[in-house]
Amino acid sequence: MKEYRNILAYALVNLGDVVLVTGALALLKRAYPEAKITLMVKPAVQEAVLNNPVIDEVMIFGYKAKEKSWRQTIKMLKEIRRRHFDLAISFDRKLRPALLAWLAKIPTRVGPSKVFGQNDSRVTLLYTDVAQINYDLDKHLQRETYQDIVRHITGQTESAMPVMAQTEAINRKRAQKLKAKVGVASKYIMLCVKGTFVLKTWPKEYFAELAKRLSERYRAAFLIVGAPGDKDYADEVMTAIKNEVGEEVGIVNLCGQTALSDLTALAEITDLFVTVDTGAAHVAATVGRPMVVVYGCTHPDRWHPANDNAIVLTTDEPCSPCSYRAEECLSAPRPNCLYNLTPDAVFTACQKLLG
Repeated sequence: MKEYRNILAYALVNLGDVVLVTGALALLKRAYPEAKITLMVKPAVQEAVLNNPVIDEVMIFGYKAKEKSWRQTIKMLKEIRRRHFDLAISFDRKLRPALLAWLAKIPTRVGPSKVFGQNDSRVTLLYTDVAQINYDLDKHLQRETYQDIVRHITGQTESAMPVMAQTEAINRKRAQKLKAKVGVASKYIMLCVKGTFVLKTWPKEYFAELAKRLSERYRAAFLIVGAPGDKDYADEVMTAIKNEVGEEVGIVNLCGQTALSDLTALAEITDLFVTVDTGAAHVAATVGRPMVVVYGCTHPDRWHPANDNAIVLTTDEPCSPCSYRAEECLSAPRPNCLYNLTPDAVFTACQKLLG
C-alpha cells in the first residue's frame, strides 16, 4: 500500500451524503493514521464536519454548478496548489473539483466510476485511478459505496460507521432548554416532517394521526426539527396535530433553531425520532438512539441510516426507488409510496421501540 501524508477528499454534496462520507474517512484514517486529511465541502454542510475526529481540516468551496464563478474557482486552485496534497479522493464525481485537482497536479487522483447515477462520465478522465463500482447502486448501501472508493486505494476489507463531532456542554444545555419548551411528558419524541422534495414527505394528516396515537398511548410530547425553510410547513403539521390531539398537546416547532450539534444533543435526550428520509436522519443516527424512518421515493436498501436501533419502513412499490418529479408521479396526487405507508404501520414500529 502506497503511503500518503497529505490527503484532499472532496464531497460537494448534501448533508446526508456528507455524514455518510465520514464513514469512508474513518476507514481512510485507519489506513493512514499519520496523514493529514482535509475535506472540501459546500458552505451549507460545514457544521457536520467541523471538529470531526476523522477530519483534520475543512475547506469550504461555495459555487453553483451552472454559474461560472471563475474568481472563486481560481482562488481555490491557488489554495490547493499551496497545500501540496499528494492524494485527492473524489466522493462526488463532480467536474469542477476534479478539474481543480488535475490543474493543481496532485500526483494521485482517485474517483469512482459511478456514485449517484448509473451513467459513465468523462470526469473520470481527470483521475489517475478509477475505483470501479460494478454493482447496482440502488441495491447497495450508499455509505458502503463511499467506503468502496477508500477500499480501492487501501485494500481494506472492513467497514466503518459515520462519525459526528462529540456534543459539547453548551449543546447539551441548549438541548435541555429546547426539550423543556414542551413541558412535562412521559415520552419525548422528535419529528422531522419534511423531506428535501415532495415525494420524500409523508402526508401531514398521517403525522397528525400518528401523534394522536402516541399521545394517547404514551402521554408523549413532540419536538419538530428541520431546516429554516421547513418552518412554515412544520407549522401546518403542528396545526394538524393540535386539531387531532387538542390544543393542550405538548408540541414545539424547532425548525431553524437547532444547529447540527444541537440536533445530535437533542437526539441523545429524547426517546424516539420519527423522520422522513433526510439529512437529519443520518445525523441523528450517529448517536444510536431509537428511530423510525419512513421512505417514499427513496429506498432503505441504499439509504438505511447507520443505526442498529433504527426501524425503516417502505411499501416497496414497483416504481421505487424513482426520480420522478411530484407532478410526474404515476399515482399523483396521492403517491402510493407515501399514502400506502399508513399511520398504523408507523405506530406499530414506534411501539416496538418505546415498549
